[in-house]
Amino acid sequence: MSKIALITGAANGIGLEFAKIVAAKGYDLVLVDINEAGLKSLSEEIRSKFGVQTFYKQQDLSQPEAATNIKSFLDEEGLKVEILFNNAGFGNFGYFHETNWAKDQAMLNVHMVTSTQLMKLLVPSMIDQGYGRILNNASVAAFVPGPLMSTYHASKAYLLYFGTALNDELKGTGVTVTTLCPGMTKTGFAKANGNQDPDIKFNIASPYEVALFGFQKMQKGQSLAIPGFFNKLSTFLPRFLPRRTVAKMVGNIQRKNHTKRMADVSTEVSTEASVLSK
Repeated sequence: MSKIALITGAANGIGLEFAKIVAAKGYDLVLVDINEAGLKSLSEEIRSKFGVQTFYKQQDLSQPEAATNIKSFLDEEGLKVEILFNNAGFGNFGYFHETNWAKDQAMLNVHMVTSTQLMKLLVPSMIDQGYGRILNNASVAAFVPGPLMSTYHASKAYLLYFGTALNDELKGTGVTVTTLCPGMTKTGFAKANGNQDPDIKFNIASPYEVALFGFQKMQKGQSLAIPGFFNKLSTFLPRFLPRRTVAKMVGNIQRKNHTKRMADVSTEVSTEASVLSK
């Protein structure tokens, strides 16, 4: 029987790199994303380059039925997943009382509800097989409260604590859960969450570096994977400071980013108005 890996958020960024890394190891792939064109393109590229089977399903992971839709797809295709990458995610930048609730709700569903339900649906068969690997893509944000990205940080903390607890529960079953906590990565994340030009511009990793690191730690069954010295340091130092102090430090950085963003938006609007008036 072929080895199957399922990757959410597979059409770009870290998810796309996960797909290529796992395909190179001989795994057939189930690719899931809201971007159907991206899925089709990646599926064709992987089949051509690596000679493995690929299956893809276009799915909005924020929808309540997302996990059950994916499980039904697997059952219809007769596929049993050996590796699950809960990789999909996005952020929402700004003051909580001003940000769009629909976007917050969708993000919380993707990060917490759908990823948790996918594990609920797939872990029993992994246990029956005597082997399984799960990687939840969280963030260094999981370790600190994050003003102006409060719901994002909180949802990543959920993934960290839930994944750590579940990994302990599964001892002796052959199934492990790894929580990957990258720092800033060269993906479309910052642009998508409305913070295109953050103040912190050093220590930015490539999606491939993050994906390879996470895959290697997952294969070893390691519970926590934090790539990069500065990222490890950023998760260690807050242990020695009061939580309110950490929140203030993070908030000060985010407020500067927010001010810069508002100035950029104002400039863009002024430029557009000037062009239209000519």
